[in-house]
Amino acid sequence: MISDINNIFSEAALRMKPSAIRECLKLTQQPDIISFAGGLPAPESFPVDDLNKITEEVFREDATAALQYTTTEGDQLLREQLLERYRNEGCDITINNIAVSTASQQALDLLGKIFINPGDKVICGLPSYLGGLSAFNAYGAELTGIPFDENGMQSTLLEDKLKELKSQNDLPKFIYLIPDFQNPAGITMPKQRRIEILEIAKKYDVLIIEDSPYREVRFEGEHQPMFYSLDNTGHVITLGTFSKTLAPGFRLGWVIGHEDILAQYIQAKQAADLCTSTLIQKIAAKYLQKGLMDKNLEMTIQNYHEKRDLMIEGFQKHMPEGVRWTTPQGGLFLFLYLPEHMDATDLFFKAVKQKVAFVQGEVFHCDGSGKNTMRINFSYVGREKNIEGVKRLAEVIKENM
Repeated sequence: MISDINNIFSEAALRMKPSAIRECLKLTQQPDIISFAGGLPAPESFPVDDLNKITEEVFREDATAALQYTTTEGDQLLREQLLERYRNEGCDITINNIAVSTASQQALDLLGKIFINPGDKVICGLPSYLGGLSAFNAYGAELTGIPFDENGMQSTLLEDKLKELKSQNDLPKFIYLIPDFQNPAGITMPKQRRIEILEIAKKYDVLIIEDSPYREVRFEGEHQPMFYSLDNTGHVITLGTFSKTLAPGFRLGWVIGHEDILAQYIQAKQAADLCTSTLIQKIAAKYLQKGLMDKNLEMTIQNYHEKRDLMIEGFQKHMPEGVRWTTPQGGLFLFLYLPEHMDATDLFFKAVKQKVAFVQGEVFHCDGSGKNTMRINFSYVGREKNIEGVKRLAEVIKENM
């Protein structure tokens, strides 16, 4: 073994940190722990029978191609199906604006690779998705967080920060946003705020990365336009995935953007994996082509709506005064705020002893704030564990207030 392995690791490798969420999940694998920690879809949402039939069909009709390499851009039929869905969202795109990824996490990593040099600024929300922050941090980004209000990232604070950075000749490479049912806060950004942020991005000539894994899982409220559909200047890159709408085990996502950006993305992807699984792409393409996606989503949305309502009802009944939470209109998460003097990290280990788990909100804040917050997943556990888990969590909070 090399005497000092750290001497030969790259700077990028040494910047990497273990995922706080993955580390938490290791502590919650015991069957008696009720976990609100993972971003896990409900197992009952997986269309097992449909996928079994489609897989047999793919092997029967197209086995040779399904088991072969495909283009880095992705399977033609899959991209055509995605094109139709996004055109229905008002996006003015062609198939050349779509490239497949191995889930959206790979897309975040590759976008970090093609845009970020060590020391480059990246704007994100306070809070923001840990997987995105980790991907950008690995390439040496200096993350700058913009606080939220009830409508998401505050546009006035964003412009103030961009004005400051421009005066220093240090504008960010991009603004990273999750506008629909944001992870972790559960907030949906209204149309007017999206327009404000887009205009600010154009004014300062900064890209927006619109990460949109939950958009189709809406169970109440008004559908909001995508950033990409509001833009006609190439300032927006949109990421999508099947991880929350079909099955995370597929590891299948996509990038939508200007052709010049996708050309560089595709080169980076060629170096990373040559192509995403051909077999999985062909299965997903037929699933969309047969119209099964929307049919299954209806059941998933109803399921998550009921689970969210059940959890909110439990919070209202059991949480002590001084605790508040967001009420998302869709997605998989809500955010819980403790009194400011409380530390959710300390609370986490006490909660695990009582066989209930969550994710500390601090890990979603690039500046180390948010110590009194926690992310709660409501999509995964069943009705009985939902009720019991909320009771246990409320009791732990009461005992430590």
